[in-house]
Amino acid sequence: MTKKEETSRRLYTTQHPCYCGIDLHARTMDVCILSQRGAILVHRTMQTDPATFLHVVAPSRQGLVVAVACMLTWYWLADLCADEGLPFVRGHALAMQAIHGGKAKNAKRDAPKIAALLRGGRLPQASVYPAHRRATRDVLRRRLPLAHKRAELLAPGQQTTSQ
Repeated sequence: MTKKEETSRRLYTTQHPCYCGIDLHARTMDVCILSQRGAILVHRTMQTDPATFLHVVAPSRQGLVVAVACMLTWYWLADLCADEGLPFVRGHALAMQAIHGGKAKNAKRDAPKIAALLRGGRLPQASVYPAHRRATRDVLRRRLPLAHKRAELLAPGQQTTSQ
């Protein structure tokens, strides 16, 4: 597989009537919904609350796809979309930054860019890890630095005794 084919395989290219781009943070999120023609239907900042999110997307829900670019707080949104039957795409944050560029970064600008990348079939995807396996993965991720620290602390003593 060529590099171009591999890159295009990781892009979300499915067409929908509406595209929702979300810049998600711990307490707030900026939501932008675009129509298939590119018109902004909704663009607002709100609390990260499932009921509020469902209320905002309700008018555009038929045929809506949701995309989010975030590092840590996306689990609840992915699970909510799965429960509600909404397609969910997790954008690869670094790859998206390389595509849309721009030195100024803020939620008001990022949400429309995420929705536009999704609409244009240029949104690089990151994996949405299955809900039933997330706890194990998170524990292993937290354990790794501790294991490195343990080895760092034990190594000098072992070297001394081996001499």
